[in-house]
Amino acid sequence: MKKFLVIALFAFTMTLMGQEAGEHGAAEAAEPSIVWVWVNFVILAVVLVKFVPKVWFDLAGYKNFAERTSQIQKDITDAQQVKRDSEARAAQMEARLKALGADIETFRKQAATEMQQEGERIRQETTAQIKKVEQQAAAEIEAAGKAATRELRKYSAELALKLAEERVRARLDASSESALVERFVKELGSTGSKN
Repeated sequence: MKKFLVIALFAFTMTLMGQEAGEHGAAEAAEPSIVWVWVNFVILAVVLVKFVPKVWFDLAGYKNFAERTSQIQKDITDAQQVKRDSEARAAQMEARLKALGADIETFRKQAATEMQQEGERIRQETTAQIKKVEQQAAAEIEAAGKAATRELRKYSAELALKLAEERVRARLDASSESALVERFVKELGSTGSKN
């Protein structure tokens, strides 16, 4: 509505200028009066200032300059909030990095303590295993000693029997042997009759 009104006013002014130029003749028509020049200038300036920015923003896709301004302000506020958030995150990361040295030192101490505990446990297990092996070795040595003693006794008995047999054979001749056999048979016969 306002646009139509402005265009109508502009057209009316131009018409008036044209009529005045026609009335005053050709000499004056070449040079319009100074008043009308200023009136035309003011009307043109008002039209340009009042309506051209709106038409320009409408063509550019902005319905309202105030909306665009508030959107820009909102975007600036959002960007400032994002900046504050990122600065806070950066400060947190710096604090964590500073605390990282203390965490590493704590981890080193914990690892050293655990290594000492593990070393002590391994020493105790090794000592227990050594004692167990020593006990098994002692038991095996004792068993081997007993087996050797039995073997030695058996061997000694066999050797004593062989030695006794050799001595008996050396003392026995054919007559002693036959007397020994006869005596043995008599003893068997007398033992057999007693039963």
